[in-house]
Amino acid sequence: MTTRRNSSDMLNRLLRPAALLAAAGAITMLATACGSGGSSPSPGGGAPAYPALVSSPACMQLRSQNPDLNGKTLTDAINPHTPGYESISVNDPTKYEGFDIDLAEAMGECLGFTVDYLPVAFDALLPTLQSGQANFIVSDIYATKERAASADFITYSKVFDGVLVAAGNPKKITGIDDSLCGTTTALNKGFVEVPLVNAQNTTCQSKGKPQAQTALFDNNADCEQAILSGRADAYINDVNTVNRFVKDQSDKLARATTLTLPYSIGIAVPKGQMPIRNAFTAALTQIQTSGLQTQLAQKWQLDESAIQAPSLVTAS
Repeated sequence: MTTRRNSSDMLNRLLRPAALLAAAGAITMLATACGSGGSSPSPGGGAPAYPALVSSPACMQLRSQNPDLNGKTLTDAINPHTPGYESISVNDPTKYEGFDIDLAEAMGECLGFTVDYLPVAFDALLPTLQSGQANFIVSDIYATKERAASADFITYSKVFDGVLVAAGNPKKITGIDDSLCGTTTALNKGFVEVPLVNAQNTTCQSKGKPQAQTALFDNNADCEQAILSGRADAYINDVNTVNRFVKDQSDKLARATTLTLPYSIGIAVPKGQMPIRNAFTAALTQIQTSGLQTQLAQKWQLDESAIQAPSLVTAS
């Protein structure tokens, strides 16, 4: 059920400057209808990908209770450079694939809406939602109180970070600690790990060591390349992403350690919009209860993930 588009359109959207996305004026939050708005279990018109979910009493009731979602097309803002979570399909460059893509599609089937995707830089995800260009975000984004100033979050997984280094870990990095003094860590702009790495400089200074530097990029692929090219010594992100990079280049990359961060991964929805927040929470609960979230994690080899019952992270 993943939305298809031609490759030139895909390329144009991938290259669209994040600044324009963030600055664009707001549009109507619920996109134009793509169907009759009835209770059809397949909003895209074809056979549902998750028929058991669609036919569940819970989802049938949710579609009836949410006519403003049922039969519509909603836009999911994503940063499609994280294999396993969201990336351009290797087999079909007109499609996106990954756990987050499947999760968004499952949400759509349960609630009756079709999913469209808007690719942006990671630090443009929340501005894109705030501007009204997207209706929600499912893109391996950590739910924090700081980010909740811009959106409401519905959590679905705990956070475990991995530390990616060059094979052999030549700088002997052991985590987000003083082992980062005198090194450069590649991170995405807007990552929660950026201030955590910068905070080590107090310790570095007290011990007379060089500062811990950060090199900021727009996506995870560029962070990986920074390590491969020697421009960075470490990269810190979701452990499953780190594991995949190591698996793909085991002769050049390694995982130094695993960290537990006090965050959760969440779905971001517009602040204060209770109908969509409540509907998404209920649909996610059904996806978890049915075992589908576990199945999707296994499908995409997210071996080190921990399902978390939906809870809200808001600014208040």
